[in-house]
Amino acid sequence: MQWIRRSFIAGCFVMVPLIISVAALVWAFQLVDGVMAPLYTRLLGQEVPGLGLATALLVVLVVGALATNVFGKRMLQRGESYLLKLPVFRAVYAPVKQLVAAFSPENELAFKRVVLVDDPATGFVLGFLTKEFTIDRGRGAEPVLAVYVPTNHLYLGDVRIFPKSRVTYPALTVQEGVRVFLTGGMAVGQVLKAVRTDTESPSEPAAAMQDAAGARSLTAADRDC
Repeated sequence: MQWIRRSFIAGCFVMVPLIISVAALVWAFQLVDGVMAPLYTRLLGQEVPGLGLATALLVVLVVGALATNVFGKRMLQRGESYLLKLPVFRAVYAPVKQLVAAFSPENELAFKRVVLVDDPATGFVLGFLTKEFTIDRGRGAEPVLAVYVPTNHLYLGDVRIFPKSRVTYPALTVQEGVRVFLTGGMAVGQVLKAVRTDTESPSEPAAAMQDAAGARSLTAADRDC
Protein backbone atom coordinates (compact mmCIF):
# COMPACT_ATOMS: atom_id res chain seq x y z
CA MET A 1 0.00 0.00 0.00
CA GLN A 2 2.83 2.39 0.81
CA TRP A 3 4.41 1.77 -2.61
CA ILE A 4 1.08 2.45 -4.35
CA ARG A 5 0.58 5.66 -2.39
CA ARG A 6 4.12 6.88 -3.09
CA SER A 7 3.82 6.04 -6.80
CA PHE A 8 0.44 7.76 -7.07
CA ILE A 9 1.71 10.95 -5.43
CA ALA A 10 4.80 10.94 -7.66
CA GLY A 11 2.58 10.45 -10.71
CA CYS A 12 0.41 13.39 -9.68
CA PHE A 13 3.45 15.65 -9.42
CA VAL A 14 4.45 14.63 -12.94
CA MET A 15 1.03 14.64 -14.60
CA VAL A 16 -0.65 17.70 -13.05
CA PRO A 17 1.77 20.29 -14.52
CA LEU A 18 1.63 18.45 -17.87
CA ILE A 19 -2.17 18.40 -17.92
CA ILE A 20 -2.43 22.06 -16.92
CA SER A 21 0.12 23.08 -19.58
CA VAL A 22 -1.65 21.12 -22.33
CA ALA A 23 -5.04 22.45 -21.23
CA ALA A 24 -3.70 26.03 -21.27
CA LEU A 25 -2.28 25.56 -24.77
CA VAL A 26 -5.53 24.04 -26.05
CA TRP A 27 -7.53 26.87 -24.47
CA ALA A 28 -5.23 29.52 -25.98
CA PHE A 29 -5.41 27.84 -29.40
CA GLN A 30 -9.21 27.67 -29.31
CA LEU A 31 -9.47 31.27 -28.11
CA VAL A 32 -7.19 32.74 -30.79
CA ASP A 33 -8.39 30.44 -33.56
CA GLY A 34 -12.03 31.02 -32.66
CA VAL A 35 -11.83 34.76 -33.27
CA MET A 36 -11.41 34.38 -37.04
CA ALA A 37 -12.96 30.92 -37.43
CA PRO A 38 -16.56 32.13 -38.10
CA LEU A 39 -15.35 34.49 -40.84
CA TYR A 40 -13.32 31.81 -42.60
CA THR A 41 -16.16 29.31 -42.24
CA ARG A 42 -18.50 31.76 -43.98
CA LEU A 43 -15.98 32.51 -46.75
CA LEU A 44 -14.75 28.96 -47.37
CA GLY A 45 -17.92 27.10 -46.55
CA GLN A 46 -16.15 24.85 -44.07
CA GLU A 47 -14.17 25.10 -40.86
CA VAL A 48 -10.38 24.95 -41.21
CA PRO A 49 -8.72 24.41 -37.79
CA GLY A 50 -5.62 26.51 -37.27
CA LEU A 51 -6.37 29.09 -39.95
CA GLY A 52 -7.45 31.66 -37.38
CA LEU A 53 -4.29 31.09 -35.37
CA ALA A 54 -2.16 31.47 -38.51
CA THR A 55 -3.94 34.76 -39.23
CA ALA A 56 -3.30 35.99 -35.69
CA LEU A 57 0.41 35.15 -35.99
CA LEU A 58 0.55 36.96 -39.32
CA VAL A 59 -1.07 40.04 -37.79
CA VAL A 60 1.48 40.01 -34.96
CA LEU A 61 4.29 39.74 -37.52
CA VAL A 62 2.94 42.67 -39.56
CA VAL A 63 2.48 44.84 -36.45
CA GLY A 64 6.03 44.00 -35.37
CA ALA A 65 7.35 44.96 -38.79
CA LEU A 66 5.50 48.28 -38.59
CA ALA A 67 6.81 48.93 -35.08
CA THR A 68 10.42 48.59 -36.23
CA ASN A 69 10.34 51.43 -38.78
CA VAL A 70 9.73 55.15 -38.30
CA PHE A 71 6.60 55.48 -40.44
CA GLY A 72 4.93 52.42 -38.96
CA LYS A 73 5.82 53.46 -35.43
CA ARG A 74 4.13 56.84 -35.97
CA MET A 75 1.01 55.11 -37.29
CA LEU A 76 0.85 52.80 -34.27
CA GLN A 77 1.44 55.68 -31.84
CA ARG A 78 -1.35 57.71 -33.43
CA GLY A 79 -3.73 54.76 -33.28
CA GLU A 80 -2.72 54.12 -29.67
CA SER A 81 -3.41 57.76 -28.76
CA TYR A 82 -6.97 57.43 -30.10
CA LEU A 83 -7.58 54.21 -28.17
CA LEU A 84 -6.21 55.70 -24.94
CA LYS A 85 -8.97 58.30 -25.05
CA LEU A 86 -11.41 55.53 -24.14
CA PRO A 87 -11.53 55.43 -20.29
CA VAL A 88 -12.20 51.70 -19.91
CA PHE A 89 -9.61 50.71 -22.50
CA ARG A 90 -7.00 53.04 -20.98
CA ALA A 91 -7.52 51.57 -17.50
CA VAL A 92 -6.65 48.09 -18.79
CA TYR A 93 -4.22 48.80 -21.62
CA ALA A 94 -1.84 51.24 -19.89
CA PRO A 95 -0.84 48.99 -16.93
CA VAL A 96 -0.51 45.91 -19.15
CA LYS A 97 1.70 47.78 -21.62
CA GLN A 98 3.93 49.11 -18.83
CA LEU A 99 4.32 45.61 -17.40
CA VAL A 100 5.20 44.08 -20.77
CA ALA A 101 7.55 46.96 -21.63
CA ALA A 102 9.38 46.46 -18.34
CA PHE A 103 10.79 43.18 -19.68
CA SER A 104 11.73 44.52 -23.10
CA PRO A 105 15.53 44.82 -23.55
CA GLU A 106 15.00 47.67 -26.05
CA ASN A 107 13.10 49.80 -23.55
CA GLU A 108 15.18 52.32 -21.62
CA LEU A 109 12.81 51.96 -18.67
CA ALA A 110 12.92 48.17 -18.66
CA PHE A 111 14.33 46.04 -15.87
CA LYS A 112 18.09 46.20 -16.33
CA ARG A 113 18.99 42.93 -14.64
CA VAL A 114 18.46 40.81 -11.54
CA VAL A 115 20.24 41.94 -8.37
CA LEU A 116 20.83 40.37 -4.97
CA VAL A 117 21.11 42.78 -2.05
CA ASP A 118 22.61 42.01 1.35
CA ASP A 119 20.23 44.01 3.55
CA PRO A 120 21.22 44.00 7.26
CA ALA A 121 17.60 44.56 8.31
CA THR A 122 15.83 41.87 6.27
CA GLY A 123 18.57 39.59 4.94
CA PHE A 124 19.13 38.87 1.26
CA VAL A 125 16.72 40.63 -1.11
CA LEU A 126 16.22 39.55 -4.72
CA GLY A 127 14.84 42.09 -7.16
CA PHE A 128 15.18 43.86 -10.49
CA LEU A 129 17.50 46.80 -11.08
CA THR A 130 15.54 49.72 -12.53
CA LYS A 131 17.79 52.76 -12.06
CA GLU A 132 21.29 53.79 -10.99
CA PHE A 133 21.76 57.28 -9.55
CA THR A 134 23.44 59.18 -6.71
CA ILE A 135 22.16 60.73 -3.48
CA ASP A 136 23.81 63.85 -2.03
CA ARG A 137 23.14 64.30 1.69
CA GLY A 138 25.85 66.90 2.19
CA ARG A 139 28.62 64.30 2.46
CA GLY A 140 29.28 63.89 -1.23
CA ALA A 141 27.57 61.82 -3.88
CA GLU A 142 26.60 58.32 -2.78
CA PRO A 143 25.98 55.79 -5.57
CA VAL A 144 22.70 53.96 -5.02
CA LEU A 145 20.43 51.62 -6.97
CA ALA A 146 16.66 51.58 -7.29
CA VAL A 147 15.48 47.97 -7.02
CA TYR A 148 11.98 46.72 -7.76
CA VAL A 149 11.10 43.92 -5.35
CA PRO A 150 7.91 42.04 -6.36
CA THR A 151 5.55 40.82 -3.66
CA ASN A 152 3.06 37.99 -4.10
CA HIS A 153 2.27 39.19 -7.63
CA LEU A 154 4.90 40.06 -10.20
CA TYR A 155 3.19 43.31 -11.15
CA LEU A 156 2.86 44.42 -7.51
CA GLY A 157 5.83 45.22 -5.34
CA ASP A 158 8.01 47.82 -3.67
CA VAL A 159 10.72 50.09 -5.01
CA ARG A 160 13.63 50.12 -2.57
CA ILE A 161 16.83 52.15 -2.64
CA PHE A 162 20.06 50.38 -1.68
CA PRO A 163 23.70 51.50 -1.51
CA LYS A 164 25.56 50.15 -4.52
CA SER A 165 28.17 48.58 -2.22
CA ARG A 166 25.57 46.14 -0.88
CA VAL A 167 24.41 44.97 -4.30
CA THR A 168 25.67 41.86 -6.07
CA TYR A 169 24.72 40.54 -9.48
CA PRO A 170 23.58 36.89 -9.63
CA ALA A 171 23.94 34.76 -12.74
CA LEU A 172 20.25 35.16 -13.66
CA THR A 173 18.65 36.77 -16.68
CA VAL A 174 15.54 38.91 -16.24
CA GLN A 175 13.41 36.07 -17.60
CA GLU A 176 14.97 33.64 -15.12
CA GLY A 177 14.36 36.15 -12.33
CA VAL A 178 10.71 36.35 -13.31
CA ARG A 179 10.54 32.55 -13.15
CA VAL A 180 12.02 32.63 -9.65
CA PHE A 181 9.25 34.91 -8.39
CA LEU A 182 6.48 33.05 -10.22
CA THR A 183 7.59 29.76 -8.65
CA GLY A 184 8.03 31.18 -5.17
CA GLY A 185 11.81 30.69 -5.29
CA MET A 186 11.72 27.05 -6.38
CA ALA A 187 13.39 27.92 -9.72
CA VAL A 188 16.63 28.91 -7.97
CA GLY A 189 19.41 26.37 -8.43
CA GLN A 190 21.34 24.71 -5.64
CA VAL A 191 24.22 27.19 -6.11
CA LEU A 192 23.55 30.80 -7.12
CA LYS A 193 26.71 32.55 -8.25
CA ALA A 194 26.89 36.32 -7.81
CA VAL A 195 29.54 38.97 -8.46
CA ARG A 196 30.15 42.43 -7.07
CA THR A 197 30.31 44.39 -10.34
CA ASP A 198 27.83 44.36 -13.21
CA THR A 199 30.63 43.95 -15.75
CA GLU A 200 32.22 40.90 -14.13
CA SER A 201 31.16 37.47 -15.31
CA PRO A 202 29.89 35.12 -12.56
CA SER A 203 32.36 32.51 -13.80
CA GLU A 204 35.36 34.81 -13.40
CA PRO A 205 35.71 34.47 -9.61
CA ALA A 206 35.66 30.69 -9.83
CA ALA A 207 38.19 30.75 -12.67
CA ALA A 208 40.42 33.09 -10.69
CA MET A 209 40.28 30.79 -7.67
CA GLN A 210 41.18 27.81 -9.84
CA ASP A 211 44.11 29.70 -11.37
CA ALA A 212 45.32 30.71 -7.92
CA ALA A 213 45.04 27.14 -6.67
CA GLY A 214 46.96 25.93 -9.72
CA ALA A 215 49.68 28.49 -9.12
CA ARG A 216 50.02 27.43 -5.48
CA SER A 217 50.28 23.78 -6.51
CA LEU A 218 52.93 24.62 -9.08
CA THR A 219 54.92 26.60 -6.53
CA ALA A 220 54.76 23.73 -4.06
CA ALA A 221 55.92 21.31 -6.74
CA ASP A 222 58.85 23.59 -7.58
CA ARG A 223 59.88 23.66 -3.95
CA ASP A 224 59.76 19.87 -3.77
CA CYS A 225 62.04 19.65 -6.81
